[in-house]
Amino acid sequence: MAEPKDQQATAEQLGLVLANHGMQRMTARVLATLLFTEQPTMTAAELADRLQASSGAISGAVRMLTSVGLVERVPAPASRRDHYRLRDNAWAVLYTNQNAVIGAMQAAADAGIKATQENSLARQRLTQMRDFYGFLLDEIPSLLERWRQQSERRIER
Repeated sequence: MAEPKDQQATAEQLGLVLANHGMQRMTARVLATLLFTEQPTMTAAELADRLQASSGAISGAVRMLTSVGLVERVPAPASRRDHYRLRDNAWAVLYTNQNAVIGAMQAAADAGIKATQENSLARQRLTQMRDFYGFLLDEIPSLLERWRQQSERRIER
């Protein structure tokens, strides 16, 4: 069994990997902490203490993670503080939330196609962009359904 210090170091390493791939550093650290904690929920104060960070930094990170659907605020009986946890099925929720971004990219490509001349290089690029995002939007529902089925089979074992 891993020692808590090993887990903390591994969580920090995951946060660094996420930050190196575009996530804000504190957001990545909060996400990693919520992934590795054995507590069912954590307060902002607990996150700040664990990460040695300001309440403002934690608040911004939690707000970002909540907005994309990875983290949710949950009620905690007998507590006046907000409690947060990694959302059940967080990764599928995050992926589903990308539909809005994909749809916006597809709409932007459509507008670009209308603004370009037929047979132009720009139109070819924009058509490929639109078609790619259309393909993704068509595939996401079946992909998520396959994930749901696989996840249910894993739980049944």
